[in-house]
Amino acid sequence: MQARNSTDKQGTSRKTTKATKGSKSSNRGSKTSKATFTETGRRAQIVAAAIDVIAETGYHQASFAKIAERAGLSSTGMISYHFDGRDDLMREVVAEVMRVAEAYVRPRIEAHESAPARLRASIESNLDLLAEYPNHLPAIVEVLTNLRGGDPGMDSFLDKTEADLALQVERIREAQRAGEFCDFDPWVMVRAIRAAVDDVVRRATLEPDFDARRAGRELADLFDRATRNRNTT
Repeated sequence: MQARNSTDKQGTSRKTTKATKGSKSSNRGSKTSKATFTETGRRAQIVAAAIDVIAETGYHQASFAKIAERAGLSSTGMISYHFDGRDDLMREVVAEVMRVAEAYVRPRIEAHESAPARLRASIESNLDLLAEYPNHLPAIVEVLTNLRGGDPGMDSFLDKTEADLALQVERIREAQRAGEFCDFDPWVMVRAIRAAVDDVVRRATLEPDFDARRAGRELADLFDRATRNRNTT
């Protein structure tokens, strides 16, 4: 707000005082933004450590103490400060893995037009993801395998997963109507693909030298033969 008279000393004094207060307020805002940025970074650090620990030791052995040690934290209190308990942290682990997977897999699928090519890209990119981020998929498999029923966040995630699978089923039906895929039960095929990919993830967890990319190519070949309409050119 401007002073009524710029030559009035009292008005000038008030203006200066307000400007000084505004500067302090701005500094406080800057510190708040910095704190928010720092907290966001700390949360990401904890989630990354949790992903590694869960993948390496299993869901039940992934204690706050081990996660804090992997994250380089002085105490488990830092985890409790940023997350409202174990379930909250596990929800964020699932969300982070899904964010990484979505960003990695979707562009590779959408780069293709035909249904057979998109199916191959989906299988291969999921297991390429495993090679690029070796702890992400094992971690989410561990978490989802050990889910406790009734958690709203996890129930919501599982509902979304089922909706995604239902969408895949419908897309396969569309490809069958278009003559790109042969006649089979889309629901069975989607579940079979999902189970095969999950089993490769489990094997890779047990065998560090396992070639996930090669397994992805072999699975893609297998499901291509199982789904492709041989009557089309």
